[in-house]
Amino acid sequence: MQPFTHLTAKAVPLDMANLDTDQIIPKQFLKTVGREGLGRGLFYDLRFDADGRPRADFALNDPRYAGAGVLIAGDNFGCGSSREHAAWALLDYGLTCVIAPSFADIFHNNCFQNGVLPVALPAEAVKALMGEALGGNHVFEIDLAAQTVIAPSGARYAFDIDAKLKEKMLKGLDAIGETLGHAADIDRFEHRQALTQPWLSPA
Repeated sequence: MQPFTHLTAKAVPLDMANLDTDQIIPKQFLKTVGREGLGRGLFYDLRFDADGRPRADFALNDPRYAGAGVLIAGDNFGCGSSREHAAWALLDYGLTCVIAPSFADIFHNNCFQNGVLPVALPAEAVKALMGEALGGNHVFEIDLAAQTVIAPSGARYAFDIDAKLKEKMLKGLDAIGETLGHAADIDRFEHRQALTQPWLSPA
């Protein structure tokens, strides 16, 4: 997992509440266990019509937001099923930060396990940020160390984050990486167990 420290990127506004994981990545894209290529399915039913043509009125199809790295969305983002593919699809598309008033718990945790930073801000702050993005100002800054979102206008918004989750993001540690950080302790435990309880060790 790549460390997340500071991001300067375009922000795409998606003024929709209760976007669930089936909308983020529809079920037909869940056949793979790989993380690459899922970006093409991100918001598929919202981005494309029944014939597979891009919907001109959907924000991610607006050329002004091409290459965006930040998504500004409505309340309760990521509700619905627990599919981790939702975080994978965002990341594969290039969106490494989502700003919203609130997130579904499982989706929130999946983001931290996959290098996507979920930033929860008060509804009025999200509305102001979305207004700046809609107004043609697209480049935002997210400083994780300082826990600050900086809008194109220069307005600053502080956000809260769990200290342990923050450290993991800054270091680029998922659950496996965090475990491997204790490799020496694990080796010592296994060596001691092999000496004191040899019947538990594989032959």
